[in-house]
Amino acid sequence: MPMKEKTTWLWDTAMLIEDEASVLNFLEGKHISQVYLQINYDITHSSYKSFIDKATAKGIKVYALDGASSWVSAEGYIELDQFMDWLKSYNSKATISERFVGIHLDVEPYLNKGWKRNQAKTIQTYQAILIKAKEEAHQLQVPLEVDMPFWFDEITYSNQYGTGTLAEWVIDEVESVTIMAYRDTAEEIINIIENEIAYGNKVNKSIVVGVETGSSSEGQNITFYEEGEDFMNEQLELVQHHYANSVSYKGVAIHHMGSWMTMLP
Repeated sequence: MPMKEKTTWLWDTAMLIEDEASVLNFLEGKHISQVYLQINYDITHSSYKSFIDKATAKGIKVYALDGASSWVSAEGYIELDQFMDWLKSYNSKATISERFVGIHLDVEPYLNKGWKRNQAKTIQTYQAILIKAKEEAHQLQVPLEVDMPFWFDEITYSNQYGTGTLAEWVIDEVESVTIMAYRDTAEEIINIIENEIAYGNKVNKSIVVGVETGSSSEGQNITFYEEGEDFMNEQLELVQHHYANSVSYKGVAIHHMGSWMTMLP
């Protein structure tokens, strides 16, 4: 069966300048339907316009990617505002085929030192940032997506936003969630995302399953770096087959393009 959505993160924006054609050929060759493209303020609008126009012509949707754990610190709003201001300015000057068609945030609040010091407060700040981003995305008339670790279904909150698990709250608030399901077998991936898929089915939201291809010091079972691309594709087919009848299952996302390009066959 064909993959549903097939997505990748493109963090290294210098690749657009150095070899745009190779990037586009790779994406097309891998049947990518959507790219999360990092916003780099040092790169000209014209470079983004050129790339997005060509990607659009190949049927590839380009989402503006940004976010950092610093976004949940006291100055986090400044970084979000800078990103949104850039995006508003860019899209307003771009033709339809050159525009970013969505926003994809990768904030990861648990990497902020506040997570250990005061998790409840950090969670609340994270929620506030996502709500602000959602309002901005609404003004831009584009969907908002976020990356989320698989274990947010074990994190609870009780604050001005109500009570519940953080995973369900995030799924409720945004159009689509990409779960960082960083494991290297279909069985483990299926096991760690089943709560989110089930909740997505219940509330009619999209869930994308993200996997890792870069080398990792976090453990042997985190990434497909050692096993290579053929094995990864076999496992992703099994995941897709398992969730074929789940309305929330939207497809897979490969993290990330730079390491995917150089991984073992």
